[in-house]
Amino acid sequence: MQNTASPSIFTTQFWLLGLSSFLFSSSFNMLIPELPGYLSKMGGADYKGAIIGLFTLTAGLSRPFSGRLTDRIGRVPVMAFGSLVCFVCGMLYPVFTTVMPFLLLRLVHGFSTGFKPTGTAAYVADIVPAERRGEAMGIHGMCMGLGSAFGPAVGSMISLSFSLNALFYTSSIFALLSIVILLNMKETLAEKQPLSLKAFQITWRDVFEPDVFSPALITFLCYFGFGAVSTLTPDFSEYLGLQNRGYYFMVFTLFSILVRLFAGKISDRHGRMPVTIVGCAILIVAMVITGLAHSVFIFLTGAAFFGMAMGILSPVLSAWTVDLSGDHNRGRAIATMYICLEASIGLGAFLSAALFVNRAENLQTVFFSMAGFAAAALIYTLAIYQHKKRRARVI
Repeated sequence: MQNTASPSIFTTQFWLLGLSSFLFSSSFNMLIPELPGYLSKMGGADYKGAIIGLFTLTAGLSRPFSGRLTDRIGRVPVMAFGSLVCFVCGMLYPVFTTVMPFLLLRLVHGFSTGFKPTGTAAYVADIVPAERRGEAMGIHGMCMGLGSAFGPAVGSMISLSFSLNALFYTSSIFALLSIVILLNMKETLAEKQPLSLKAFQITWRDVFEPDVFSPALITFLCYFGFGAVSTLTPDFSEYLGLQNRGYYFMVFTLFSILVRLFAGKISDRHGRMPVTIVGCAILIVAMVITGLAHSVFIFLTGAAFFGMAMGILSPVLSAWTVDLSGDHNRGRAIATMYICLEASIGLGAFLSAALFVNRAENLQTVFFSMAGFAAAALIYTLAIYQHKKRRARVI
């Protein structure tokens, strides 16, 4: 009898990549809860939106280059460069102790997520069978999610128990370990090209791959809320009396991890659009609950729903993007999705800070506005899903 079982996704390469991504995610996420207070002590309270906004700006601007390089020089060098940026920036935070140099460093730090996730997503797609792509994206996302949960909680503890400088150096150490793992991994790009100036000659197609318009647009609409959460939940935590400003991130990420274990697999069986619709609906609920929070319990309940929404949307939108791409443009397609993601997070960060203006009574307005973007994503996804079903009936 012929064996029809799907090939395993749990290879040594897959788990090494997961460990590297965990360390990378921990490295930059452990800084997030402490940076708003750090910037305020410098006298830069009015620039809180720039902490995430500048980071995502360079991440977004670098995506066309990282996508192009991923398809030309290889997945591993692109990933290693992203982790290297994290290492260097962690070492420089203790040196840049005034507002403008600090913001400049945040700008540079954004190159890390502009490169590492692009190469990583392409690498995962290379080493797993297509029929288990959603499941693989979900499990790898769990590794990133563990870093997102571990990093902020541990980062706050290090800052409270030791110092901010100790936190910055710990961030660098985690990034360095991520690089060490990557340097021992096999390259998966079959036809590599040498690094040259031509590799940096960007065209409009490198910025936006039209084949992945739908998942890219939905990503753009959904991640405004992420920008608001990253920017304002430290202040929200302080307003509610939570000393550890990483608790919202920890609860959000733990629920995200739990959902990722099966969300991608369900989308492999039942389709990307139906699962995306569920994710958008939960995201709306998450933003509304967070906006209504007047107690720690409600606040963390909002975090749980937000984690469920992101745990669904992240692997499913990534798998949907890869589904619509080919081997020749996989890096470019993934870069397009991430450009939309970074643009959304950055705009969400700046918009939420502009609406908040350091006044707690404005928090509800901020998060209700973020729910509006998620509602737009839900309406669009429902529309294209219904259109697809009508076409299928005609055929």
